[in-house]
Amino acid sequence: MLIYVEGRLRDNNPPSQREIARHFGLAQNAAYQLVRYLKNKGYLTDSGGHRRLRLSKEYIGSKEPGEGIPVVGRVAAGEPILAQENIEGYVNLKKLFGRSEDAFLLKVVGDSMVDEGIMDGDLVLVKPSSTIDNGRIGVVLLDDEATVKRVYIQANRIALKSANRAAGYKTRYIKRAERDVRIIGKVIGCLRTDIH
Repeated sequence: MLIYVEGRLRDNNPPSQREIARHFGLAQNAAYQLVRYLKNKGYLTDSGGHRRLRLSKEYIGSKEPGEGIPVVGRVAAGEPILAQENIEGYVNLKKLFGRSEDAFLLKVVGDSMVDEGIMDGDLVLVKPSSTIDNGRIGVVLLDDEATVKRVYIQANRIALKSANRAAGYKTRYIKRAERDVRIIGKVIGCLRTDIH
């Protein structure tokens, strides 16, 4: 319910308790109880008037940008996909990893790195770097497509090695003259977001 109220407030259209009840298919008294619960938890406050719900300063402060490492988009673990630079949220990894520096997170799409423990839907923690040691797992930009692979730098090409024996993915060899190839960074951690 908090997400619904927050969305309505973002659209500058505060919901009444009757609208909340209607939206969730609840009795108006049940909606009242839920709103009261969110107020007691410090998420919502009253500002007076008919449509008086507002987000509390504490809740707004907890959502301020910079509270952690930004999730900046998705990276393919299969065929490369467009690396979109929209921030999808924040994860505070300073406590978790004891470091944040200039690292960022990318969401993995695909199964080409499962033998390395990087699954579809995981978040990989990336330390920006334009160079990488041979054999390290890194994020590489091919033109405007990002992919996560084990990287091998060779004289006139780069080898991107997958890690999924069952699927039989082959190592990709990209000649530097054929495509714009850039190392984005080293993968220094992985967060599982969906454990089965």
